[in-house]
Amino acid sequence: MRILSRVALLSLTTAAAHAATVVYDFNVSWITTNPDGLAERPVIGINNQWPPPRIDVQVGDRLIVNLHNSLGDEDTSLHFHGLFMNGSNHMDGPVMVTQCPIPPGASFTYNFTVDQPGTYWYHSHNKGQYPDGFRGPLVIHDPKAPFEYDEELVLTVSDWYHDRMSLLQPRFMSKYNPTGAEPVPKSALMNDTQNLTMPMVPDRTYLFRIANIGAFAGQYIWVEDHTITVVEMDGVYVHPTETNMVYVAAAQRCSFLLTAKKDTSRNFPIIASMDTTLFDTIPDGLNTNVTSYLLYNPTAPLPLPTPLDTLTPLNDALLLPQDNLTTLPSPDQTITLNVTMNNLASGANYAFFNDITYVPPLVPTLYTVLSSPNSSSSQEDLTTNPSIYGTYTHPFILSHNSIVQLVLNNLDSGRHPFHLHGHQFQILHRSAADEGTWSPSSPSSSSISSFSTSNPNNSNHTAAPMRRDTLVVEPNGNAVIRFQADNPGVWLFHCHIEWHMISGLAVTFIEAPSVLQQTIKLPADHLAACRDRQDPIPIEGNAAGRGGAKNDADVSQWLVLDGQPSPPKPIPAGFTGGGIAALTMSCFTGILGVAVVAWYGFSEPVGESNSASAAAVKTKSPAAAGESGSESGVYTDVDSAAGKSASVVRVKRGTEAVESEALSFGSEEEAVNGVGMATSKKLKGDGVVVDVDAITRA
Repeated sequence: MRILSRVALLSLTTAAAHAATVVYDFNVSWITTNPDGLAERPVIGINNQWPPPRIDVQVGDRLIVNLHNSLGDEDTSLHFHGLFMNGSNHMDGPVMVTQCPIPPGASFTYNFTVDQPGTYWYHSHNKGQYPDGFRGPLVIHDPKAPFEYDEELVLTVSDWYHDRMSLLQPRFMSKYNPTGAEPVPKSALMNDTQNLTMPMVPDRTYLFRIANIGAFAGQYIWVEDHTITVVEMDGVYVHPTETNMVYVAAAQRCSFLLTAKKDTSRNFPIIASMDTTLFDTIPDGLNTNVTSYLLYNPTAPLPLPTPLDTLTPLNDALLLPQDNLTTLPSPDQTITLNVTMNNLASGANYAFFNDITYVPPLVPTLYTVLSSPNSSSSQEDLTTNPSIYGTYTHPFILSHNSIVQLVLNNLDSGRHPFHLHGHQFQILHRSAADEGTWSPSSPSSSSISSFSTSNPNNSNHTAAPMRRDTLVVEPNGNAVIRFQADNPGVWLFHCHIEWHMISGLAVTFIEAPSVLQQTIKLPADHLAACRDRQDPIPIEGNAAGRGGAKNDADVSQWLVLDGQPSPPKPIPAGFTGGGIAALTMSCFTGILGVAVVAWYGFSEPVGESNSASAAAVKTKSPAAAGESGSESGVYTDVDSAAGKSASVVRVKRGTEAVESEALSFGSEEEAVNGVGMATSKKLKGDGVVVDVDAITRA
């Protein structure tokens, strides 16, 4: 790893005299590790090391990351979570949104200026890859931070799996998992390990930077017998707020101040506890906590955490931003997004915004913007036509500098942390769980228009609403957020539970596309990632790869979406034609079977009219009746007329054997005598009396 023009980034006692260029070389490859001590597994390391390194820069620096893909069997990419990328949308990193995937053996450079302070992180943004270990913290230091401290400590928290995502994903998106139950993590980690110790200097103030870099579980975080003071959330400085516990969802960040005790006789646990309400099941033996320690005394024991009856974290929506930025004006555009989960015809469970599940296009959406015709070239303005970006990228066109309001109705029974690329948003309202969809007329939503400060406990906020880039919406609850579209680009809005991103819970905001065309020129290595691969990806055209260069005189193909990637078809609401045919044939076959059985049961025996049809009984004496091998038979319908034949059925007693034979006789008497019975109204056999009158015609 190479770092230029930066020395002693960890020392924050002096301000940098000028901006610098910071360069990291990342060679990405598979290595083997065992961070929780339970199972070795392959992970994605950087420069043959894992955990990945922390990226440290300062406000105003230029950050360059040269990434080389040595994975061998997987594409990759890199996203810098929470950074605005203003003027550098092509450096944002999500595959098939702002770039092509980086194939094995290829190199790709990310080069941009950081202009915002705070705690962030980086991770792969390619097909659910980052839970394989390709993620790490990114800190943008600020010499002008509005709070003081002596030392900073960076802590990541995460859930952890023992299998590669390439194995877990097919099991998750399968007809054998129709409920969409997300894989439950095997453990939790802190700084990608467990039982971490952090030496404390008495009476010293520490800035703890916390980032949840996990795939699924939110984390409750607290320090025993210590009060913490929250000063930053998702890169937004807030008025210092004391609390005992914070909740940090997947992708969220939180920074707090902690002053060490003067007494050094004891050590104290710092605990991160996974939010188990997100799990469909809790496997036996799962440790949902990860514990580290504030080490005041190396010779003192490391105590077990004290169990808590309830978890009551700080309500992040009630924090006040340090800059006191007031509520944005009334929205120019309001977008309502309803969150649902459902099965499609493949049998797998998918996630939906407004009944659309996200599917990546054939051309990266940013490349569609850059190659599309617009009015500046005296042609039809297709750049602002959402159709060209495809149905299943779920595109929304945002006008430059417009005020956009999102209404989020979570119709699902689980929490969702929603993340917006390229922006921070104001939290105007967030309901409690089970309050249903948002309505402007509901009592809990009425303060959105007024933002009264008379009730500080109202989650509908004050005149300076809290801002962040990732917000948790409660189960069967709702939220309203607002932002200004002042950053031209193609930006995803999606759930940051990685399983839900995999199952399609995302939309695409295409912000000021005409402006974007004038500000971005794609570097050669970005285009090479599309072309120099076994399966080349088109770099021009609509979501289906149709259209071509923006100066092409024929623009009609831009509106043809035949061949665009699409999800499986919905499950039909009623019977399909095939189902109706199958049901009809089943019913017909059943009725026919019953009719045949009935006909057979009531039909006459087949034979000549002068035959003596009989069933006979041949038994031994009563003393021998129970012996194995004894026989019995029954004559039926003994005719008084002479006959020529009779049917004899013999049943072996003590067995299940049935024998049948046809015998010929000259008369009834011969027939009866032929089986050893007397001819009379009452036919008597050896030990058996058979009443002919009681026998019915077969």
